[in-house]
Amino acid sequence: MNFVSFLGENLHTFLSYTGFSNITPGHILMIIIGLIFIYLAIAKEFEPLLLIPIGFGILIGNIPFKDAGLQIGIFEEGSVLNILYQGVAHGWYPPLIFLGIGAMLDFSALISNPKLMLIGAAAQFGIFGAYILALLCGFEPNQAGAIGIIGGADGPTAIFLSSKLAPSLLGAVAISAYTYMALVPVIQPPIMRLLTTKKERLIRMKLPRVVSQTEKVMFSIMGLLLTCFLVPSGLPLLGMLFFGNLLKESGVTRRLADTARGPLIDTITILLGLTVGASTQATHFLTFNSLKIFGLGAVSFIIATAAGVLFVKFFNLFLKKENKINPLIGNAGVSAIPDPARISHVMGQEYDPANYLLMHAMGPNVAGVIGSAVAAGVLLGFLG
Repeated sequence: MNFVSFLGENLHTFLSYTGFSNITPGHILMIIIGLIFIYLAIAKEFEPLLLIPIGFGILIGNIPFKDAGLQIGIFEEGSVLNILYQGVAHGWYPPLIFLGIGAMLDFSALISNPKLMLIGAAAQFGIFGAYILALLCGFEPNQAGAIGIIGGADGPTAIFLSSKLAPSLLGAVAISAYTYMALVPVIQPPIMRLLTTKKERLIRMKLPRVVSQTEKVMFSIMGLLLTCFLVPSGLPLLGMLFFGNLLKESGVTRRLADTARGPLIDTITILLGLTVGASTQATHFLTFNSLKIFGLGAVSFIIATAAGVLFVKFFNLFLKKENKINPLIGNAGVSAIPDPARISHVMGQEYDPANYLLMHAMGPNVAGVIGSAVAAGVLLGFLG
């Protein structure tokens, strides 16, 4: 009888540790969200390199378990997931992502037509617009700054800034930023159509001039000095961005550039996506603040897209006819590279199949990468 009782107690203890015994409606909801992310990545091909790691991370983070000091949860100090998560929590991963991005980027379109930098700058209104709205919604200034950066549509920048200003909001900010990055093809086209006329969509721009290697190398160096002297707090992101670009453009460090834009960025993307997803445990993530952040993120993204398009329309008032800019590239000022530039091109060809906007749209798109990092530095400078 004692033996049977002993077995019964063991069985009861085992069952109490299973996920079935500890699951809550919140866990079920988050698992469904994770499955939706994976579906969008596979079936719709929405940013699969991001959404599959994040979606699967959400599944991992929402396997319910009994907290008994087993060191398996992402928020349990010393656990494997917690150690990997330190790259997010302390902002180590984003600069490494920027190193890889820099090694991928070609700044030729921007160097050839420097006024395109202004479009990238205009799109950052989404960041500061969301910052103001977050303050009005009752968030603390540092939290509002972390939320506002979602408008830059740059996941690594959002993670870096929120890890410094509002670590408690990091999961919600990161998920919002990456969600809206993935939804660029859904969100931006209606805004672009609404704010432009058919005549404006048919504008053809001059072909960009050929840019020399010397100009590209000098841009990497001067870009670093100008932006970081202006906003030193953006040094971790901007420094790595321009360093990666110098590796690419110097022509003598091809192996390092290939490593930065290949194995390194792929490895960091896996770790970042998986741990960000795993940090969305229902008990930590499902709060009213998370819903507000998600809503503010949508607003900031809409503001950023609209600001870029409207700025081009305004700027065209002062340009000669042969120098006018097609407003369809205004959306590319957000830095979710390269999707916004691709959307500019695809929409332009809907109205004129012979109009090739991709090379022009890449100018404000790469400017948006720089602009979002500068904006993050500004916010960190006066809120940190």
